[in-house]
Amino acid sequence: MEYTGGGEQNSLRGKVFKQLLDDILNGKYKPGETLVESRLADELGVSRTPIREALKQLELEGLVTPLANRRVVVEGVTQRDIDDIYVIRKAIEGIAARWATEHISESQLEELRHIVDLEEFFTQKGDMDKVEELDREFHNMIFQASNSKPLRFILSNFHQFVKKARRDSLMVKGRMNKTLEEHRAILKALEDKDPDEAEKAMIRHISGAEENYTAHRHN
Repeated sequence: MEYTGGGEQNSLRGKVFKQLLDDILNGKYKPGETLVESRLADELGVSRTPIREALKQLELEGLVTPLANRRVVVEGVTQRDIDDIYVIRKAIEGIAARWATEHISESQLEELRHIVDLEEFFTQKGDMDKVEELDREFHNMIFQASNSKPLRFILSNFHQFVKKARRDSLMVKGRMNKTLEEHRAILKALEDKDPDEAEKAMIRHISGAEENYTAHRHN
């Protein structure tokens, strides 16, 4: 399961929100660009109501700022946002990995093994889109295994920042192989029921992603 701040994934508002969110994160709508409610409704083939509701959600998440006449300006994800999110991820995902060693079920461990095996397959194929998807599933499974509603809630409130940082990091040459190696280390710590090593392995993993993101940014 992927936690998303917009909620109501199967509702029209949820679908419109997800589309606009993806368009902002993928750079279709760039920071400083003005979006007009009526134009977006025409482009997506929906009424203005779900557009208005989705824009309000994007505003709450800090991704757009309202203007007059049913318009918003795109704020996007800033470099400061990305820098902050790595600090936050090390803290909360380290805790999640530690707690997961105490609560993870055998079925969840088996699912993590399956994810990592698939990751190896698609890494060898060089399929970054699939590796990105599996990376997201790996981390979400650990959040679920931590058995902590507050941690899952925190994740739901910064998923958009994590998504952009994750993809930018994986784009660096060699990062997919390194990610696979780091995931295997986390999995082993969970299998060994070693909370200290699970937390350390997760922090090393996120630090590695941060270093690769920085390298990508400066290329």
